[in-house]
Parts: sequence; structure tokens; C-alpha cells
Amino acid sequence: MTLESVQKHNIVDVIYEQMKKNIQEGVWEPGCKLPSEAELTATFQVSRVSVRSAVQKLRDLGVVITHQGKGTYVTRDAARYGAFNDNQPILHLSLEEFDHMRVFRQTVEFRCMELAVQNATDEDIQELEKALSRMLVNKDDYKKYSLADYDFHLAIVKASHNSIFIHVMESLKGIYVHYLEELNRVLGITLESVEAHIKVYMALKNRDASLATETLNSAMTHNVHAIKDVRHN
Repeated sequence: MTLESVQKHNIVDVIYEQMKKNIQEGVWEPGCKLPSEAELTATFQVSRVSVRSAVQKLRDLGVVITHQGKGTYVTRDAARYGAFNDNQPILHLSLEEFDHMRVFRQTVEFRCMELAVQNATDEDIQELEKALSRMLVNKDDYKKYSLADYDFHLAIVKASHNSIFIHVMESLKGIYVHYLEELNRVLGITLESVEAHIKVYMALKNRDASLATETLNSAMTHNVHAIKDVRHN
């Protein structure tokens, strides 16, 4: 494995390109654990901050994944897609998995919207607004935005006041957040997405279940088409 020491102004970009090259050429194979942050720092002769930023660029593309306490690994998707570029993140969920989540959301969330229109208290609407506000504040951080996005949809379910739906939604938090992170990482946090959430919030606040479900369904349909475009490019 060859890693040249870096002595340039655009340190992060140079480290990123060298790490990217190692992955593309199979020096770091799919499933392989990357050298530790300390090892990369010594090899490149740069700061930990520079190494961390370069790894984050690879992580945002979906080329590597970090497991807390274990290290950073090359994703198996990198081999399946072969060469990758900086403008096309690798999607970690299949079309089938996205479709299964879409059906789940249509089954559970749409019904919860109808119940929320009937049962939501002022406090429920306030919780929905708080989650929406957190989404707006974190538009530039897809991970924080995704957590707020989950809380927004959880607030809808809680507003139904159906204990079974609430339990199911809470028990699926890990799966649901991962799904949202993949959407927001790969497709980006678009103006259309933000506006759709605002429209859903206003519809529920005004007790209009039809508009709320129509808006969410339209947004999910748009995501399906966008995901297919990413897969085919």
C-alpha cells in the first residue's frame, strides 16, 4: 500500500483523493478496516483534523462506514458499484427496502394522520412544530436533520393517541432513522422536502387529513423516482 505524505495547502482534498484511490484500486477491499486515525495521521504527516475531514467526505458518499468503538470500514457497495465519483453517493438501501418502508408509512402514518386530526391536542401540535423547527435549523446537517425528521413523524403518530401505533413507531426508530439518513444523504435536503413537511404540519394544524396524506404521498412518490434515477446513473 502506498500513501504519500502530504505537504500541500489543500490537505484534506489530497488525503481524500489518495484514500479514494486505495479503495478504487482494491488496496482497501470491501469490508476492509481502514488504518486507525492515528496511523493515517502518521502516514500522511498531517493533523488528525485533516484526516477526520477526509474520512468524513468518504463517509458522506457512503463509501466507508464507521462503527462506534470498532473503526471505519469500506462498504461492500463500493465493490458493487466499482468506480465512484464525488457527485454520486452510494445508496445503501435497495429499491425493495425503500418500497417496503413506503408501504409501512402509507399503512401506519396515513391512518395516524386521520386519527391525529380527530385526537391531537394543542400540545401535540406544539411538539410537531418543535420537530419541524429543528429540521429547519439543521438543513445543512443531514444526520441532525434526519433525527428531527423522525421526531416529526413520531409526533404525528403520538398525536393519534393510539398506543400500539406509538409503540411500533418507537421500536422501529433505528430502522426509520437509517432510512431517512439514506434519503437525505443521497438525495440531499431539498427545498421540496422542507416545503412538504411544512405543508403537512399546516394541514394537521388545520385538521385537514386529506391534504396531509396527499402531501406526504406525493413526497414519497417523488423520492421513489429520484432513487431510481440514482440507481440508473
